[in-house]
Amino acid sequence: MSNIPEQCDVLIIGGGPGGAYSACCLAREGIDTVLLEADVFPRYHIGESMLPSMRHFLRFIDLDSTFDNYGFKIKKGGMFKMNSKPRVFAGGPQGYTWNIVRSEADELMFKHAAQSGAKTFDGVRVGDLEFRPWDKNDSVEQKLAEFPEPNPGRPTSARWSRKDGTSGVISFNYLVDASGRAGLVSTKHYKNRRYNHGLKNIASWGYWKNMETYDLGGIHEDQPYFEALADASGWAWTIPLHGDVVSVGVVRNQAIATEEKKKMSSPSSKDIYLQNLKLVPGIKGLMKKAELVSEVKSASDWSYSASSYASPFVRVVGDAGCFIDPFFSSGVHLAMASGLSAAATICASRKGDSSENTAADWHSKKVAEGYTRFLLVVLSALKQIKDQDDPVLTDWDEETFDRAFSFFRPIIQGTVDVKARLTESEISNTINFCCRAFIPVPLEEKEAVLRKMEDLGLNNKDLDPKVKATLESSMSPQELHIMNTVRAREMLRSEDTINIDAFSFDTIGGLTVNLQHGRLGLVKPSGQKAEKIDVLGLFHGEHRDGESMDVSDNQDNSDAKVAVSMQA
Repeated sequence: MSNIPEQCDVLIIGGGPGGAYSACCLAREGIDTVLLEADVFPRYHIGESMLPSMRHFLRFIDLDSTFDNYGFKIKKGGMFKMNSKPRVFAGGPQGYTWNIVRSEADELMFKHAAQSGAKTFDGVRVGDLEFRPWDKNDSVEQKLAEFPEPNPGRPTSARWSRKDGTSGVISFNYLVDASGRAGLVSTKHYKNRRYNHGLKNIASWGYWKNMETYDLGGIHEDQPYFEALADASGWAWTIPLHGDVVSVGVVRNQAIATEEKKKMSSPSSKDIYLQNLKLVPGIKGLMKKAELVSEVKSASDWSYSASSYASPFVRVVGDAGCFIDPFFSSGVHLAMASGLSAAATICASRKGDSSENTAADWHSKKVAEGYTRFLLVVLSALKQIKDQDDPVLTDWDEETFDRAFSFFRPIIQGTVDVKARLTESEISNTINFCCRAFIPVPLEEKEAVLRKMEDLGLNNKDLDPKVKATLESSMSPQELHIMNTVRAREMLRSEDTINIDAFSFDTIGGLTVNLQHGRLGLVKPSGQKAEKIDVLGLFHGEHRDGESMDVSDNQDNSDAKVAVSMQA
């Protein structure tokens, strides 16, 4: 067993997807990085269904081919049944990702961090962090007033221990907290974690064999299947894994689940789980001969966020800062995205691309925006589950949405001074409007509306609102319906789920990320913009035969470009 060094440039606490990814990025830039993980790999973790973006994050650190060759179940799409009408999510031959076994996938990433040059240690628990007050020798001291609270001081060292009784202290210049739900920095030092009571759910799940295959022989065979509960209190998942194992779970509103539990006579976790499965007839129908081959696991109170995800020389990533819900597989996506942000902003600070205050603030805002957009997606989808077949009628324009979003984010993040600026009605309308993103529309009609919008100049964001309203009055109710569906998809930025272009083009405080290897950091934007891709439209089958989400190897400022292409 190698010795943990007494000092390093960057210390990362937590070897899950966020911590391991950040370690890979930093080590590949030649930065002295130490990664400490409390558990011993392989270790269990829930969250098996990935988003297509994962391939592009892995490509950036040269790990995608390892996942391709490992044997994970290929995921090309899935089926979401949120109400009485099934919603097909169909990617394409290149628009795929994986259903992974987290214990195996996380270990691959942890080992890759070591292969990339990081010093990695598992079975090492970090207990206490040492912060010291800022003094006159700190370059950021004069500008601390500009950095939002919380600000516990400058981190200097961490105390670690192993189960064999050995312990020690490691000092560092930068700290990345990727400690998962424990959230060492957020819960003990920032003390800014806030639970989202609107997503106060409880989940139970287990692993099965001998389940019938959904859409056997069809294009959706072996793809994940998600179904709303019959009483609209939540939803359930089935995720096929390699080894003929299927993950089956139920997510339910905690208050309703508690009331239902009271009606049962001293039920076990397994009793409750099996009872809940009766609320999803589609999934239950696949389990006629299935055998439960694991214990039933559960988790609750998982939806939370924070008012900040950084302070000078500290970055918080992944579940250590925020987590929404398993819906749309956002956990690993947000972990890797924030891990990349942490690495890029630390590189920027070290190289002088920006001040440390600016870099930390960039990271915090990037994490907050990613969380908020995904939260809107989840709330919109869950509203459709709750309201089942209620139509979405609210019509909002982009200006109204942008205003609502700008205030919605700090409300969710817990910044109380803006609450009066956005009414409950506006928040509700924001979610209602985003529900449009999930409404499928006929391809020909959508293309006709897009052409008409272009001809009328409705795509011009600088168009006078009065002129825009006049032009929109020339459209039929069905055309307006389709236009608002397209706008809702654009506003949710669904293309972020299939690529990492946002890191090349998103500008925060006048800076964006340079994704060139050896030059990772923050730079002034080039003026280019990421291509808008109607991902939800592709998922709904609103594309020409053969059209899919594909990847090109264009190395222009980004190591992963995504385009909609025609497959031969």
